[in-house]
Amino acid sequence: MRIVVKLGTSVLTGGTRRLQRAVMVELARQVQQLRADGHQVILVSSGAIAAGREQFSRRETGSAQANPPSHSAASPAHASSKSLESLIDKQVLAAVGQVHLMSVWQSLFEIHGILVAQLLLTRADLEHRERFLNARDALLGLLAADIVPIINENDAVATAEIKVGDNDNLSARVALLASADLLIMLTDQPGLMTADPTRDPTATLLTEIDTIDQRLQAIAGGSVSGLGTGGMATKLQAAQIARQSAVDVIIAGIRQADVLPALVAQRGLGTRIRAVGSRLESRKRWLLSGPPPQGRLELDEGACHALHDQKKSLLAAGITALSGDFQRGDAVRLVNPQGHPIGVGLVRYASDELQQISGRHSDDIPQLLGYSVGGVVVHRDELIVFA
Repeated sequence: MRIVVKLGTSVLTGGTRRLQRAVMVELARQVQQLRADGHQVILVSSGAIAAGREQFSRRETGSAQANPPSHSAASPAHASSKSLESLIDKQVLAAVGQVHLMSVWQSLFEIHGILVAQLLLTRADLEHRERFLNARDALLGLLAADIVPIINENDAVATAEIKVGDNDNLSARVALLASADLLIMLTDQPGLMTADPTRDPTATLLTEIDTIDQRLQAIAGGSVSGLGTGGMATKLQAAQIARQSAVDVIIAGIRQADVLPALVAQRGLGTRIRAVGSRLESRKRWLLSGPPPQGRLELDEGACHALHDQKKSLLAAGITALSGDFQRGDAVRLVNPQGHPIGVGLVRYASDELQQISGRHSDDIPQLLGYSVGGVVVHRDELIVFA
């Protein structure tokens, strides 16, 4: 199973202003346990700005100790009396903090002999098709190399126009990017409750949800801790995105023992939000109702037989002609030698690249183009073949 685990700022700091190493140590151990059970794990980790505050606080404390307080307006004592947000842009905090955050994660996973890698994304990386595919290839490559990807929004360079905005929604998009089976969002609450538990002591846990409606959205509130940008409302938004793409979602509390293995084993913890349909059905709906085909590939009889009867992917060798101006990731129509449509799929090469490799063996592609993204032109998972 491929699992995306989203860790919010309040989880990593325990509601304080600093990263809590004990919490992170335990999370690293649980990730190792999941991997030992044969699962692939991707972390979406908040906490960069909190980590930046921690680093600047240490620097200011050290400066104050090294320099006795004075009455100068520029003295460290005077500076430390102001909030960091009034002195330092959050982008600076994120840039400093991201280094510290990854350093902590790296040191903790090294205990278990696990390599980690950092991926920083913005909304533009997930909405622009070419950048989406590049990010997907990098992510899947890390998983294939048995590395744990740790993903965060690139707050140091993101502007309002290209920000996802919160790591709940980012985690849902990462689940789509990775074709994940399960998205776990850990929080400081046991899950989605029937009411705000800080105001209503009779609130109970909603253990399973099949529909996200206005009633649920009304129950969900904002960020209780004030440390992060998300709350139950954004978690429901993220869950809606993920479940519509055939990803199961669980919202659960960090305080429950061995929470990650317990959730994967479906031991009844947290709030489980069921996916809508299967991943294949979701992809088919998108292909059939998505953007119109940008080009046309004419196939030989052997390729048509391979696609229709043998359920295989389309290779360059089976293409006899093509038309249209399309880019990698665009939808194209597939036709047989008589010109009749037999399917539609997403291409992994642009039209100018396919002009050079059509009809050629997969082994020839690197020499013809000077590079290769594989021998498959349209993968079976990104292909609809008409009956």
